[in-house]
Amino acid sequence: MLDSNTLFSNLRTFLLATFLFGALGAGAELLLLGHTEEAWQWAPLVLILCSLVVLLGYAALRRRVLLRGFQILMLLFVVSGIVGSVLHYQAKVEFKLEMQPDLSGLQLFWEVLQGATVPPVLAPGMMAQLGLLGLVYCYRHPRLMLKP
Repeated sequence: MLDSNTLFSNLRTFLLATFLFGALGAGAELLLLGHTEEAWQWAPLVLILCSLVVLLGYAALRRRVLLRGFQILMLLFVVSGIVGSVLHYQAKVEFKLEMQPDLSGLQLFWEVLQGATVPPVLAPGMMAQLGLLGLVYCYRHPRLMLKP
C-alpha cells in the first residue's frame, strides 16, 4: 500500500510527463503547420519553449522560484488558449464571409465551428488544457508548500 506522499508524487510525475508529451507534440505540430507567419502565431511556441526551459531549470536546481515561474507560464497558457480561439474564430468568420457573404447569426456561427477550413477554431484550446494540466501539477506541490 502506497502512502499518500508517494501516491501524490507518482501522480505529479505522471501529470508532468503528460504535460511534456503534450507540449512537445503541440510545439512540433505548430512548427510543421507553419504557425509562424504572423507575430501572434509565435505566442504558443514561445510559451512552450519557456515552459520547457523553466522545467529543465527546475529539474537541475529544484528552486521554488522556478515552480512559481512555471505557474505563471501555465496561466499564460490558459490565456493564450482563450485568445487563440478568439483569433481563430475571427479569421474563420472573415474567410466564411468571403465565400458566403449572405451568412449571418447562428448559421454563420455553426458554419465557422463545423467547417473543415483552416484555422481550426477550437485547436488553441489545447494550450488552455496544457496550462490547466501544469497548474494541477503545481497544486499543493511540496516545494511550494514550504515557507520561503
